[in-house]
Amino acid sequence: MQPFLTNDRLTRTVTVLSIALFIPLFVTRGLGKFDFWWWMSANVVGLSAIAVLLDRGWREDVSRDLAEAVWKKAGLGLASATALYAVFYLGNTTARHLLPFAGRGIENVYAFKDNVSAVRIALLMAFVIGPGEELFWRGFLQRRLQMEKGPLRGFLLATTVYTAVHLASGNLMLVLAAGVCGLFWGFLYLRTGSLLVNVISHTIWDLVIFLIFPMN
Repeated sequence: MQPFLTNDRLTRTVTVLSIALFIPLFVTRGLGKFDFWWWMSANVVGLSAIAVLLDRGWREDVSRDLAEAVWKKAGLGLASATALYAVFYLGNTTARHLLPFAGRGIENVYAFKDNVSAVRIALLMAFVIGPGEELFWRGFLQRRLQMEKGPLRGFLLATTVYTAVHLASGNLMLVLAAGVCGLFWGFLYLRTGSLLVNVISHTIWDLVIFLIFPMN
């Protein structure tokens, strides 16, 4: 299905916009009451809205995805979230033994939760951040790049952008985590073509690793 705009101008413009939105977020972690979680939510809502409004093919793909094999996709999403958590569990243990700075970097990631209601984080993760990130990063950006540059190159380019915006945090462990997640969810989308699988995987993983069974 061809996107609403057949050239890559929209893709380039929105890619630059996403970088402009996410870099200040990771640098400042929020501005007063507009904390990290509200800012992250605003970013993914705004970027997903662009996809909804400007990319007709995106809307058609989402509609078709939700109409086919929903329970099978839900099971795959749950299984993939479990697998990714296992990868991080092993990575967390290994990194803390091998890298002197790993423990502090991981603690700094969990510091995003400091002084924030766990209920608010859970609600935003479940209904905004987890779904919104997949709808934009994989459903809009990776999908368009795969169509414009080819499946493998598009997957790698989208993953690179997704990982690169986390560099602004100055936290190597967060950047490594983003790279692993970007490769995992990008490959999952490349293989299945299903945003529903990715949304379930991302959302469940977020909730488990940040709130239910954190690794700090």
